[in-house]
Amino acid sequence: MSEVITGKITRISGPILYAEGLSSCGLYDVVSVGEENLIGEIIRLDKESTTIQIYEDVTGMKIGEKVVSHRRPLSVRLGPGLIGTIYDGIQRPLEKLFDETGSFLHPGARIDPLDTQKKWHFQPALDCEGKPFSVGSPIAPGMIIGTVQETDSVAHKIMVPPNIRGRTFVSFSGEGDYTIDEIIAKTEFDENIYLAHYWPVRNPRPFTQKLTVSEPLVTGQRVIDVFFPLSKGGTAAIPGGFGTGKTMTQHAIAKWCDADIIVYIGCGERGNEMTDVLTEFPQLIDPRTNRSLMERTILIANTSNMPVAAREVSLYSGITLAEYYRDMGMHVAIMADSTSRWAEALRELSGRMEEMPAEEGFPAYLPTRLAEFYERAGRIKTLSNSEGSISIIGAVSPPGGDFSEPVTQHTKRFIRCFWALDRELANARHYPAIGWIESYSEYVDEIHEWWDKFDPRWGTVRAAALDLLKREQRLQQIVRLIGPDALPDTERIILVVSDMIKNGFLQQNAFDSIDVFSVPEKQVLILVIIMEFYERAMVSIKRGAPLIQITALNCVEKIIRIKTTYENEDIAGIQAVGEQMRKEFEELDSVYKATSY
Repeated sequence: MSEVITGKITRISGPILYAEGLSSCGLYDVVSVGEENLIGEIIRLDKESTTIQIYEDVTGMKIGEKVVSHRRPLSVRLGPGLIGTIYDGIQRPLEKLFDETGSFLHPGARIDPLDTQKKWHFQPALDCEGKPFSVGSPIAPGMIIGTVQETDSVAHKIMVPPNIRGRTFVSFSGEGDYTIDEIIAKTEFDENIYLAHYWPVRNPRPFTQKLTVSEPLVTGQRVIDVFFPLSKGGTAAIPGGFGTGKTMTQHAIAKWCDADIIVYIGCGERGNEMTDVLTEFPQLIDPRTNRSLMERTILIANTSNMPVAAREVSLYSGITLAEYYRDMGMHVAIMADSTSRWAEALRELSGRMEEMPAEEGFPAYLPTRLAEFYERAGRIKTLSNSEGSISIIGAVSPPGGDFSEPVTQHTKRFIRCFWALDRELANARHYPAIGWIESYSEYVDEIHEWWDKFDPRWGTVRAAALDLLKREQRLQQIVRLIGPDALPDTERIILVVSDMIKNGFLQQNAFDSIDVFSVPEKQVLILVIIMEFYERAMVSIKRGAPLIQITALNCVEKIIRIKTTYENEDIAGIQAVGEQMRKEFEELDSVYKATSY
């Protein structure tokens, strides 16, 4: 560790401090400030003055207090014990701090982010020659040298830190029980390797190659998986006004998606919302393992009443934790709730530094910061030659639900999946309230091959259903003027089938044990039956059958109730509804002779 440098405070502007005597420090070096040793970070340097942002409450701080630079960037500690822990934005474990300090964080409160007393059973992996790692084994940055069973659901892989220079082990402790502070190996350059290591949060972790996305992140939410799919390694935004269901949608995705690890970042949200997350997540059961969801989840809680500087860095802390598990060859999903509050923290800090504001007061570098965050997503080949991915789902809270505001517009430049929440749907208790007109996904072509192997009908029925919903929107404008009775049956059936799609497919009940999650096979089959109903209804109408007889068929109600009646495994039951529909249409058509139309 380099020798520390000491300076003193010359000016205080909220969480932004100015100090002298630190001109030889580096940008983004960590500092300890004042008698309480508050954590801060150097964000601007010149000959006369150094600008520092503080991650804790600076109430009571005075000009002239000392500032100590540690000559290292802000870093998080990566190792076994991360899973199931609740951190703040600078990786302080909140549950342990609560036990020590009570309900409120004391200024300068410190505790190690990982348990330094717990012993983990380390099992060496096999080297490139197929033998367990030992003295003399060749190594490389990012190489997996062993495993630790972190939770019953997660096997934690111990990796050679990416910044290591050594190429062989000169000592290796072998299988056994170790704490994270005990040396398990040493290289020829006298570099020690532990079960844990530090990594700067603003530096993306290295990888070998970025791969094209090819597989969807299956969420169990029909409107997402079928209409607006997200790929593993993709980026998505959920914009919506207050009460439209951003947090609820992220909760559903976090619980049901097929990612290996979930990182939930509560960035600037209200305290009561974050309390719900902290109390509900430990009680949720992982549907894949029937164990607690917390066994594969990391929570970062940085509420709106916490210092804004810590809110700004919480996204970087979360993405760094995600990259660590990605490098083990896992698929990680990040829920960032919300990037609007993060952008507001940037705006406040920028104002404190007297920078020239841009659109709506946000700093001119807002697009750059958003890009730096979203571009750390992706599907990659790791340094250990395995495959991992990070999928980012960021909530956006535009004031008044105005999607033309800067954060939403800039976010759309860097994401490829846009789930626009609709106020009218939310008011009508239609959840998820993802509107099908403004929403889009650019991953359809990339994941089409995966769906073709699973069910080749997906692309066809998806396009047909979306087209029908767009036609229904145009017809609704006419209906508002002259009423539905003025439309011919060939157009009124569009309104009927669109309602079937909305109520029987898009709407999903999170409190229904059957409807809360749909497997892809059930999702496609429901939509196939609905669209076949539309095609057969059009044929019957052209043969002379009145619409009232078509809507009176017994199968109509059964189709709408498929989602809540038949379990995911009961594919035969769903197919039986389709058979009943075909039989009823054949009976109806037999009454009317075919006519030219």
